[in-house]
Amino acid sequence: MKLTPDASGTFAIAPTPFFDDGRIDYESIDRLTDFYGKVGCNGVTVLGILGEAPKLEGNESLEVATRFIKRNPKLQIIVGVSAPGFASMRSLAQASMDAGAAAVMIAPPPHLRTDDQITSYFKQAAEAIGDDIPWVLQDYPLTLTVVMTPAVIRKIVMDSKSCVMLKHEDWPGLEKISTLRNWQKDGSLRPMSILTGNGALFLDFEMERGADGAMTGYAFPELLIDVVTKIKKGDRDGAHDIFDAHLPLIRYEQQPGVGLSVRKYVLKKRGLLSSDAQRKPGSSMTAAARAEVDYLLSRVARTDKRAALK
Repeated sequence: MKLTPDASGTFAIAPTPFFDDGRIDYESIDRLTDFYGKVGCNGVTVLGILGEAPKLEGNESLEVATRFIKRNPKLQIIVGVSAPGFASMRSLAQASMDAGAAAVMIAPPPHLRTDDQITSYFKQAAEAIGDDIPWVLQDYPLTLTVVMTPAVIRKIVMDSKSCVMLKHEDWPGLEKISTLRNWQKDGSLRPMSILTGNGALFLDFEMERGADGAMTGYAFPELLIDVVTKIKKGDRDGAHDIFDAHLPLIRYEQQPGVGLSVRKYVLKKRGLLSSDAQRKPGSSMTAAARAEVDYLLSRVARTDKRAALK
């Protein structure tokens, strides 16, 4: 099931589970994959920023990706293959596709600054992995420090027919979505899927601006599915009501350097991870932070009983 420009819905960004000693926890990968399929995710993205990909050795990256892929063949698995050089990017991309991945995701390296540098890099990256591999363009300037204008994104997409999706994580970025969609309407930009990240912080209005769905790591993917589904069905108030209930926890997760700790903590409380550990170097939550998250969960649970965790 290769990814196409028609892709939509909710793709969960999966963390990489580790034991306290840094070993990969493969049984937790199985639980996560089963959970994502059970709640109705359309796909899962692995080895992204949330997946601590730079902390993995090459063989570990493929093992993690393959474990997700083989556990549930019905889920479309997107594998992050960003790397300093094209040789390792090509190797992981091709091996992941051979294992059954739906697509790969490529983020820009932080040294890119000019529009020409950005477009040239992605043209070379697409050529390196091969024209037969569908890929996702990650636009996340707040973390990656690379700013891509709508015109730059259009050139990247038009230069590479194998680019089938934009992972939109600009902030503010609502006008960017509108611009890209308007270009598609007038025929100056070919069809492509747009899924949004940023921890779902702006998912409600991103969907209204024309996004096809969500691709992020919020610890309640059911909420992402609810918002995406309700907006598509025209239930605007219903989508905003459930979104507003989760917004304080979503906001808390978006603190730089804290998000992964919070998400792993909540996923552990949900029984999906054996440990909330990150592979070193990594951050951990203080007792005060855990108490704040527990309080936020209790408040969300007033509206959404799925957040009533022990």
